[in-house]
Amino acid sequence: MEQKKLAIIATKGSLDWAYPPFILASTAAALGYEVQIFFTFYGLQLLKKDLALEVTPLGNPGMPMPMGMDKWFPVLGLTLPGMQGMMTSMMKAKMKKKGVASIEDLRELCQEAEVKFIACQMTVDLFELNPAEFIDGVEYAGAAAFFEFAGESDICLYI
Repeated sequence: MEQKKLAIIATKGSLDWAYPPFILASTAAALGYEVQIFFTFYGLQLLKKDLALEVTPLGNPGMPMPMGMDKWFPVLGLTLPGMQGMMTSMMKAKMKKKGVASIEDLRELCQEAEVKFIACQMTVDLFELNPAEFIDGVEYAGAAAFFEFAGESDICLYI
């Protein structure tokens, strides 16, 4: 029986959007899938050695807010200085309390499970990112290389 394949495109660089690609990739790898994550645009932030990811409730109307703030706190209030930092601290505290692994731990787990991390070379060039800031083990390729794998995958996810 041929090994199943999972292809993921990671495009977001915020704390809340960092979890899905790493959780899904590590789970699939544990189930025996061959997995590749193609990091492009803001998703490249997830490959940095020093992560400074934040969560933002703006543009995320489904995000549950503490103390029912989503019902009484105006959306405009979320733009106040310090609000994003406060929301990030609250999210990190809740995750720690619930025993959710850190992004760094999940990312390392993926690498140990031989999940292939591919950075979009075009986006690295476009944003003039320094590959020295990325974790070890990252490969660089264009969309065509990703399509080669994705075209043969059993599941392809855009996150």
